[in-house]
Amino acid sequence: MWAALIDVTGSVVVRDVPAARPADGQALIRVGQAGICGTDLKIAAGHIPVTLPRVLGHEMTGWVEIPGRTGTPPAGTAVMINPSTFCGVCHLCRADLSHLCRQGRLLGRDGDGCFAEYIAVDEALLHSIPESVTPDAGALLQVLSTCVHAQSSFGVRPGDSALVIGLGVAGLLHVQLLRERGVHTIIAVTGSPWKQDLARRFGASVVASPTEAADAVAAATGGRGADIAIECAGAPATFTQALRLAGTGATVVMFGLTMGTAETTPYEWYYKELTIRNPRAARPRDYDSAIRLSAEQRVDLAPLVTGRFPLGQLPDALAACADPAQLKVVLDIAERVG
Repeated sequence: MWAALIDVTGSVVVRDVPAARPADGQALIRVGQAGICGTDLKIAAGHIPVTLPRVLGHEMTGWVEIPGRTGTPPAGTAVMINPSTFCGVCHLCRADLSHLCRQGRLLGRDGDGCFAEYIAVDEALLHSIPESVTPDAGALLQVLSTCVHAQSSFGVRPGDSALVIGLGVAGLLHVQLLRERGVHTIIAVTGSPWKQDLARRFGASVVASPTEAADAVAAATGGRGADIAIECAGAPATFTQALRLAGTGATVVMFGLTMGTAETTPYEWYYKELTIRNPRAARPRDYDSAIRLSAEQRVDLAPLVTGRFPLGQLPDALAACADPAQLKVVLDIAERVG
């Protein structure tokens, strides 16, 4: 089968490799499409060390070719894969925290991923996709699931305001989820005019550049500050900004930032009694919720897919991810040449 991988020299190549073979209890999945994630870019650039060779990719949809032990889902079913493996028996898994399983691994990083014609995975990782989910929407289901998980960590009260800093794919999905949850005052922050337009389309009531954000939040909230602040830009400075624009008693979600040191002090958190959430990955039920939201057309995912490449053009697809005009770049795995 054809696969895109980091070879033993550290180079990104697309080549013929031994076909995936399901072990006991695993299902064989024919991959239809796979989204390129920031993690893939960091692995390809050598910033995240992996055992080589390594097939990349962890965001995918496809079809069951050979079912697993129980036959569920059956052959031919459209599925997405939860890319975070888990043991299912440890104390974290039993506490509905399987995404934090200490024996867990991420496909495409700790084991071979989905930038390949076929992948074998445990059937417990499969989530069926109804026909009402379009291919473009399907390409965003894994990312949407992580956003669903993040927002499951806080409630929404009538009259709450929300701030979203950074309008990449995740930020724009958070805007839509907040709107779906009944938040009417949503302040979306980005320096990109076309992303501001998308944010308005998706439900933001106010858009602002980073330098305008403080005034925009003050005007929209009567000076109280945001009740919910979600940082999606992934920079220490924007996390600090989220903390400072959050109101007293607010919830701050550190969604984008995983590295670096923010210029803030615990006293800032204490003085406003902030609740700070640090969501990671997604649980199985978050995937089911994301699929349901898409199937019922309660979120609009297709406009976020801005580039498609056949598998054979992976280097071009990786380069395209650096283009500020791109949101989500997707590989059409079946089209392996081109």
